[in-house]
Amino acid sequence: MPDAIQPNPPNPKLCIGPAGWDYPDWQGVVYPPGLKGADRLTFLATLFTAVEINVTFYRPIPADYARRWLAAVADFPDFRFTAKVWQVFTHARRLPAADLAQFQAGLAPLLCAGKLGVLLAQFPYSFHNTEENRAYLVRLKAALQKFPLAVEVRHRSWQQRAVREFLAEAGLDFCNIDQPMVSYPMGATKWVTGTRGYLRCHGRRQDTWFEFGDDRGARYDYLYSPEELEDLAARTRELKAKARETYVIFNNHPAGQAVANALELISLLQPGHKISPPRGLLTVFPRLSQTTLGPKE
Repeated sequence: MPDAIQPNPPNPKLCIGPAGWDYPDWQGVVYPPGLKGADRLTFLATLFTAVEINVTFYRPIPADYARRWLAAVADFPDFRFTAKVWQVFTHARRLPAADLAQFQAGLAPLLCAGKLGVLLAQFPYSFHNTEENRAYLVRLKAALQKFPLAVEVRHRSWQQRAVREFLAEAGLDFCNIDQPMVSYPMGATKWVTGTRGYLRCHGRRQDTWFEFGDDRGARYDYLYSPEELEDLAARTRELKAKARETYVIFNNHPAGQAVANALELISLLQPGHKISPPRGLLTVFPRLSQTTLGPKE
């Protein structure tokens, strides 16, 4: 189904970055030796304009965490966070008042500071397009009405014009995804249903996508090729042409691949942008040297 291109909004904002930042296998590759705590977030802010908060999917955070993260990026006014909705609301699909209050209180400092670009409700593949599930999205939006809420769905039953119209009417942004083409997945959409464009890149590793063994990160263990990145760049340009703000998040985090691919996408979309990746990243991903001015000390 073709996506109609709307007039390009004035001065659209583009934020690109990785999903998460607290990964042991990034030490010495993404991060210089000895870098710890919130200093890692500051380091990423020298490279990117966004990062996704993943911990909120597993549990609410204390507001002090959010204030600490704000302090870490205080010198980067264009930097934005995206954050995942607690799985109690998306996978268990329950909306207890106490849980909602606790979850929102933890993210309130980011929202009040204007640093929370998107709050992402990521639903599982089993969440199909049904009347009941559409009604639940409306309830979730009402429960989190103060937040800029986007919805990620993974089953192709959602890929129809009526869904796009429903999301726009409900005031929900749509999260486009790049994922392996296995079973009955969402295709390569380029939808914008509100003021924000959103693209999450999960990699295209088919053999582990539905495998849930001991290594749960294996499904995201994927490095996009230069040709695949050109495809993602084209999708991003179309989103940016429709949206006031566009967010592109790489979730292929194992071994720092998300950081490498995010930097490569920036070089494709912003060729004049000065990129100096970490020295360790250049060692592991030497093709980055083709798009950079040299290693980051």
